[in-house]
Amino acid sequence: MRNHFYIIFFTILTSLSLNAQDITISGSVTNEQGEPLIGASVTVEDTPTIGAIVGPDGNYTLTIDKATPFNIVATYVGHARDTKAVEGSGNITINFNLKQDVMGLDEVVVTGVVNPKSKLESSVSITTLRPKTIEQSAPRTTAEIFRTIPGIRSEASGGDGNTNITVRGVPISAGGSKYLQLQEDGLPIFLFGDIAFATSDIFLRFDQNVSRIEAIRGGAASTMASNSPAGIINFISKTGSVEGGSFSNTFGIDFSSLRSDFEYGSPIGNGLNFHVGGFFRSGDGPRHTGYTANNGGQIKANLTKTFKNGYARVYLKHLNDRTAAYMPMPIKVTGTNANPTWESIDGFSATTGTPHSVYMQTNYGIGANGERRSVDVADGMHPVSNSIGAEFSFNLDKGWKVESRSRYANNSGRFVAPFPSAVGLTADMLTAVAGATGNDLTDATLTYAHDGTAFNGDLAQVIHMFDTELKDFDNLVSDSKVSKKFENVTVSVGYFKGMQNINMAWLWNSYLMEVQGENAGLLDITLADTTLISESGQFAYGVPMWGNCCQVEYNSQYDISAPYASLSWDANEALSIDASVRYDKGKVRGVGFGGSQGTLDVNNDGVIAPIEVSVSTINLAKKNIVNYEYEYTSFSGGVNYKLNNNQAVFVRGSYGGSAKADRAIFPAGSYLTLGNPKDMITQGELGWKQNFKTGGLFVTAFYAGTTEEGGFEATTQEVIENDYTALGLEVEGAFDFGDFDLRGALTYTKAEIASGDNEGNTPRRQPAIMYNLIPTYSFNNHSVGLSIIGQSDAFAQDNNELIMPGYAIVSGFVNFGLTKNFVFSINGNNLLDTIGITESEEGSITENQVNYLRARSITGRSLTGSIRYNF
Repeated sequence: MRNHFYIIFFTILTSLSLNAQDITISGSVTNEQGEPLIGASVTVEDTPTIGAIVGPDGNYTLTIDKATPFNIVATYVGHARDTKAVEGSGNITINFNLKQDVMGLDEVVVTGVVNPKSKLESSVSITTLRPKTIEQSAPRTTAEIFRTIPGIRSEASGGDGNTNITVRGVPISAGGSKYLQLQEDGLPIFLFGDIAFATSDIFLRFDQNVSRIEAIRGGAASTMASNSPAGIINFISKTGSVEGGSFSNTFGIDFSSLRSDFEYGSPIGNGLNFHVGGFFRSGDGPRHTGYTANNGGQIKANLTKTFKNGYARVYLKHLNDRTAAYMPMPIKVTGTNANPTWESIDGFSATTGTPHSVYMQTNYGIGANGERRSVDVADGMHPVSNSIGAEFSFNLDKGWKVESRSRYANNSGRFVAPFPSAVGLTADMLTAVAGATGNDLTDATLTYAHDGTAFNGDLAQVIHMFDTELKDFDNLVSDSKVSKKFENVTVSVGYFKGMQNINMAWLWNSYLMEVQGENAGLLDITLADTTLISESGQFAYGVPMWGNCCQVEYNSQYDISAPYASLSWDANEALSIDASVRYDKGKVRGVGFGGSQGTLDVNNDGVIAPIEVSVSTINLAKKNIVNYEYEYTSFSGGVNYKLNNNQAVFVRGSYGGSAKADRAIFPAGSYLTLGNPKDMITQGELGWKQNFKTGGLFVTAFYAGTTEEGGFEATTQEVIENDYTALGLEVEGAFDFGDFDLRGALTYTKAEIASGDNEGNTPRRQPAIMYNLIPTYSFNNHSVGLSIIGQSDAFAQDNNELIMPGYAIVSGFVNFGLTKNFVFSINGNNLLDTIGITESEEGSITENQVNYLRARSITGRSLTGSIRYNF
């Protein structure tokens, strides 16, 4: 699928000649106070692409040649939709008065559902986040947005990507978002969410192009998408149906950062509308990297043609962004396993420090094809994506409807980050290096590599540079569906086809470094006989402390075919029932290359230095064929019952799977598959939804049972294989009291490992309680608010010894409306500079003494200011 020349183009959509118009509908759309709802939509029911927008005067005009009778629907964010019948001909006046709907239970959702309906009428748990709500939690990364979604556990401590994300006690497994799919406009970013060093969120950015985010937990996700049984998070783009845009500049107040966002969209006549936008940024980021760590941006555009019975759209995206990847870092732990104290090491702040350093800006060694190479560590997580897609949806005669989406994405990049493989007393680190390299380091001395002065510090760390080339991650995905409506029954059949390339090379090296959180120095090692065994702090080409596991290349193609079908029955106005089934079949073909050791003059100086005696390289002469297939069937069924127009209950059962990609193959040369390359989840849900005059509640009890077959985790060099069960309760609420509004969510989870040596224990990093609370007060054109996001204690590892304490992140914002369109904002993330441990490599400590561990905390306090113009 690799294209050597990427061509960006827009397909010219042919305009249809206009037929004679025989009905003109006009009127006003207001709220309960009689105020005009500018920007509200008035559309034809079942054909939402035909409609009009309420203008500045509060009125709309819709001209259509459709034969009466039919219905039109008025909708506006934060308000319940209203449907009215159109009868007669000529000029017709219809006015709408919309009631408040703070929870958005009357909003129609399209993500992971059998038949698009309002939340109140759907038997799923789904949350909608709009830009205004997202900004209230002051997120610094895309992953931090997910922390406000009930049931979602997003370990947003690793930077803008490489995030561990899971749902409702379903395990983190080996990393990434294995059971949860991230989408843009209804199609997956990648076909697998947990690809090592290429997780989906690395290639996904939130910006002002996004109209809303829909997040479904459980529900029919297992049958509506492949490899997504636990849920779907879908970023839905603006399309320019309403003219408007914005431009903003955001700058760091207490750290180096500058970001500019822009977007604009508008109808342009003859049924056409467009939207274009993006961002670019540069800066160090909230941790002290010592160089420009965040640098790049994104641009997206789409063009839509609206017809009488549907629409067609083409769109494109260009992403080229660099952000720092934060791995577990040195931290001090004292006390006991049950009651530990986690705190910063002197000179290394847990919330602002990092091993990134001005003294470690390159990684030099042998490339995948045996070439000499030098990589800029500032590349960090560097996704490059050029994609083009198209979609259409048309209502045909006699209740038929056809929909189709497809997208080709040309993806590549790099992941490079310093990972502390060991940290502790300097003498202990030298002992570890001696054991790995075979050198006698008795009476060895250490000097700073950048200036040659002696190092006499108490602490040091061994760094494995996770240098991974993302050579080819192209994918082509298509999802098409045909539906037929028979009075109160809708039957749909569809077919999903996806092809994903995974071609990566691991090219890791080893360094010795002091423990400092800002511009730490690399350390050279000199033997007692004055022999220098390292170069610029690098003591090995490879990772001998891990058995030189990780000089490998993997190149495979994944071909997924998935037919699916669904049935939705509206038994009456109150009762609706749906059922769906999906069959996934995957074919995997490729080749893997393991590593080999040998003597090599890496720097080409004609002399074999101690570091060059045993060099790790990829053994291209030994091919290991990857050739296997898998299949699984998923199904889901739900019942929703409206107790009245403001209250409903639902029940759902689901069974679905998620296949493994690279993590099913051990990266050590043989590439033997690890048993069954798929994992299955059984789920159950029981929910209650209630709309109040000033707010709403959404309560869901859930069960999830996971059967895992095992996957490789690079940081622990282990295969993670367990079965799990989880029971819990989600509560989501939103209330509006005029100038004051309050949003929040709470998730309780009782999770348990159901197999293996740790059977009966709680899965690692799984808190019993997660919560968020966002109060906001608005007055005139100004607003102020807080965001409190937190969790209870969790165990560091499955052995259930060491506790990671619970924490709360307090963030806040102040918006000053300089005019109606100009807004100046200040927001602060983690205002109390709280240490919040999201993961730890170690699962226990030696009690009642000082321990030095490797763990990752949430990022500390950071303040930003921004100026924004809306038009």
